Amino acid sequence: MEVIDKFKGEESLEDLKVTRIYPDGKKNEQIQSVALEHHMDVIINTVPTFEVVCSPDNLSNLVIGRLITQGIVDGADEIEQVYVCDYGNRAEVILKDSNKADFSKTQLESVPTCCTGNKTLNSFFQTEEMPGVVSPIDWDYDWLFKITRFFKEDSPAHKKSFGTHSCYISQKGQNFDSSKPIVCEDLGRHNAFDKAVGTAVCAGFDLKQCMVFTSGRLPVDMVTKAIRAKIPILVSKAVPTDSAIDLAMQSKLTLICSAYPDSADVYLDF
Repeated sequence: MEVIDKFKGEESLEDLKVTRIYPDGKKNEQIQSVALEHHMDVIINTVPTFEVVCSPDNLSNLVIGRLITQGIVDGADEIEQVYVCDYGNRAEVILKDSNKADFSKTQLESVPTCCTGNKTLNSFFQTEEMPGVVSPIDWDYDWLFKITRFFKEDSPAHKKSFGTHSCYISQKGQNFDSSKPIVCEDLGRHNAFDKAVGTAVCAGFDLKQCMVFTSGRLPVDMVTKAIRAKIPILVSKAVPTDSAIDLAMQSKLTLICSAYPDSADVYLDF
C-alpha cells in the first residue's frame, strides 16, 4: 500500500475568548479551546463514495481505517494507494481489485450516528455480508486496567476542549513501561475509531491480537466496526445497546463496558 499524504495537517483546536458568567452576576473573560471541523470527500476508484466531517489530522489513517471497518476491504493489502490532497479536503483511493464496485446496487445517502455530518453516498463498494466471527484471545485484568488508566489521564485534545472522542488500541504483550497504546482523537467516535485502526495497521499491529478502548457508547455500528476489523476485544467507558450485545454474542466479540481504573463490567467474554 502506498500512502501519499500531501496535507500537512492543522491544529485540531482553536483558542477563543469567552465570557464565563455566574449565578451571582459575576463574570470573567477566559480562553476556551474549541474543536475544529474539517470536511473531506473520499473517492474510491474514481467514484465519490463518502463524505467525512472530522478533526483535521490523521486523514490518511482515517481513510484506511474507514475502508476496513466498513468492510470495503479486508485489510491494507487490498489497497494500492491512498492519496490526500494538499488541502486535505479530497482523498482518492485506488483498490487493487479494479472490479470491486457493484454498480447494480441502489444509490443511497445516509448519515450514521456519528453526530458530525458523515455521509455515505452510495453502496457500490459495501459488502452485503453480515460481519463474521472474530477469533477470541486471552486477556487479563492487568492489560485491561492499564488501558483504562491511560484513558483516565485524558487525551490531549479532549483535555483542552472537552469536545472530542478518543480511541486507544493496544496489542497483546505490549510493554506499557516502554510504549503507550495508539491514541487517536476526533469530533466523532466513529472517526476516532477509524483513525486508530488505520494508524495501527500502518504501524504493523496485528488487529487480531488487539484490544480497543473507545470513549463513546456502543450501538450496533460501533460493534460492527470492531468485528469487521477482526479486533477480538472491545472496551468502552460508556455502555452498549441490547442489539450491540446480541451482535457481539453472535460474532464472539469480548465486550467490556463502563470501564474505569477501579472497575469494569464484562458483558461477554470468549
